[in-house]
Parts: sequence; C-alpha cells; structure tokens
Amino acid sequence: MFARVGGLFRTKGVRVLAAAAAGVCCLAVVAAAQAANATAGVLKVRLGGDQTETRIVIDLNRSATGKVTSDGAMDRRLVLNLNGASVDGALQGAGLGLVKNWVVDQGAGGARLRVDLAADVVVKRRFLLPPADGIENYRYVIDLAAKAPTRTMLAPGARMTSAPMPVIPVSAPPLSLKKVIVIDAGHGGKDPGAKGATGNEKDVTLAAARALKTRLEKTGRYKVVMTRDSDVYVAHDIRVKIARRADADLFISLHADSGTDSSLRGASVYTLADRASGRSAKFVNKDDWFMRAGSHGDNGVSTILLDLTQRMTRNRSATFAEVLLARVDDHQPLLRRSHREAGLAVLLAPDVPAVLLEMGFITNREDEQALRDTGRRNRLMGGVAEAIDDYFGQQTQLASR
Repeated sequence: MFARVGGLFRTKGVRVLAAAAAGVCCLAVVAAAQAANATAGVLKVRLGGDQTETRIVIDLNRSATGKVTSDGAMDRRLVLNLNGASVDGALQGAGLGLVKNWVVDQGAGGARLRVDLAADVVVKRRFLLPPADGIENYRYVIDLAAKAPTRTMLAPGARMTSAPMPVIPVSAPPLSLKKVIVIDAGHGGKDPGAKGATGNEKDVTLAAARALKTRLEKTGRYKVVMTRDSDVYVAHDIRVKIARRADADLFISLHADSGTDSSLRGASVYTLADRASGRSAKFVNKDDWFMRAGSHGDNGVSTILLDLTQRMTRNRSATFAEVLLARVDDHQPLLRRSHREAGLAVLLAPDVPAVLLEMGFITNREDEQALRDTGRRNRLMGGVAEAIDDYFGQQTQLASR
C-alpha cells in the first residue's frame, strides 16, 4: 500500500495537492497562534425574554469558545466557562425572566459566567455570532427555556395509588463575588525552616498565616483556604495542587528569610522566573481547558494556549507583587532589590497568580522581634490584606441593569 501511495505522490497533480495541504497546515498553525495570543475580553452581559424563554448575550471583543460545566439541573446554578477569555475585574447584574442574577468573573482557565436560575431550565442552544449588521462585537448567546413538568405515563387500566414525589432541586448558595485566597504557611512539621535566636521559621509563618486569614475573613470579601493550619509538613506539589483545586484567584506563601550576615534585614517578594515555566507542566491535567483545545490532533494549539495562560499568570503575579511591596513598606523595611524572580516550587501553578513573601530575616534580631511580636505581626498582615484589597479593587467593575 505504501509503495502505491508513494507512486501517486510522484505525479504532478498530487505534488500540487500535497503542497497545498502543507500550506493549509501552516496557515492553521499561524491562525491558532494568532487566535491564542488575541485573548477575548468580556465587555458586558445582556438579558432578554420572559419566564418561558430567556436569552443571555455576552458581548466579546474577540471570538471565544464556551463550555457548560453545570447546567443547573441539581442546584439551579448554571456555569459557563469561556476558555481563554478574560474579564477586567468582575461584572454582575440583576436577573430577568428565568435568570435571578448573574456574575462574570475570572476563573482559572478564563472568564466564568455563573447564573442563578429562577426555575428549572434546559439550555436550548448556544452559539457565537460574529460582528454583523452594524454590530462591532462578537456575541456569545445562550438560550434558556423553562423545563416542562414531568408527566407520569400509566399503562392502560392502571391506577395511580399515590401522587408522584416531585423532584425539588437543591439551591446553590447565593452568588458571591468573593475571591478565593490560598494562604501558604511556609515549612511545617519535620521541616522547621530557618532558625532564629528564639525559634523556628515554621512557627512564625503559621502565626502570620492565621493572622492574615482572620483579617481577610473579617471583610466578608474573601474565601480563605490554608495549605496548613497546624504544625504539619505539606509537600510543595501538594500546596500547588491545593491552590488549583480551590480555583484560587491568588496564592501567597509566607516565609522568613535567613542569612549568614546577622545585620541583613528586610522583606522581599518572589514571583516565578520565566525560565521555570516549563516545570509547571507537571501540574497540567489533560482536562484543563488549554489541553482540551488541542484534543483534536493539534497539540500545537494546546502548547500555545498553555504558554499564553502562563504569561498572563506571571503578569498578574508581578502586578500583585508590586502592590504588595508598597503596602509592606509601611510596616517593614525592604531589601534593596525587593522584587525577585526564582523557580520556587510553590509558585509553579500555570493558572494561579502566586507570590512568595519573605517577611523579614529571622536571623536578624530586629526582624525576628517584629515577626514574633503579635501586634507588629498583625499590623504587617494588615498591610498584606490591604494589598490584596488594592489588587482586586483595581480590577473590580460592577455592572447593573
């Protein structure tokens, strides 16, 4: 068979077809690269319709693909992920028809629409409309229809002895714009970390993590997840997986620095170095959206989208690092080169903005005293919380109808 195919390719006509096919493949790869680098942005959300049928229209500045991850059958919460799309902060609004209210925020793999439904619905259709008829934006459309009540069919001559039990959906918790913050207390258990004059790094980081958790939860704006809340050892890769499983909006790892020069003091912040990006591939699952994008044979698309996701994550991490340093500087001296890059294992999640904060040098008497003093430590964590507020405050944009 292969000899016959080889003979065919020696003909002039097939050589032309082969060249054309190669050209198409090249164009497809270029198009995929351009599409991946041109991230779609969510502009606004519009609703129309009534209690029978309701249309949701998401206005985008570029084309995007969507995936329904929950159809609301169990809890009346519809969730749609717009893979690779982004939203500047968050959008939310009141409902109409079959929609009670809605929120669009940034998930791990792209923009995420969450809808609280007013009744049981079916998703009749979903489609993307390109710019046309004087409308300059792309529109992702979701059509919802009220689900018809289920009828029980009886065999001829049979009688119903009792009323059928209705299926009552469990309501999901009310929609919230709470951001998920994962706090990582460095070291722990068998890993004491650096040693100071009066104790170990692992104890200082846990006390600081608890203080930050308390401060953030008081605001009511955050859901806080701890990688550890006691003196236990948690492997670095598990800490990263905790952040990804929590669909974290931000990961912050708390540490205390050490040095041979006891006069050295000051805080610093680390973000992931570009050269370490390849190592984050071990945290990528085949079910991640950027891997599914290449599931039809073009693995190059997956590679492009993973690279894009990593670059977006590094940019967000760097943005938060600068905001964080500005707030920490109010409570703790900074090292001369206070924003640093490294291939630290806890920063390797490809889709979660992450920083490692060295709160000071535990090997320096003044820094250790500041980190061990409850009041001064709480004030430092208050500054970290203010930086988190600043970071998300810059992004927040509320839209109401």
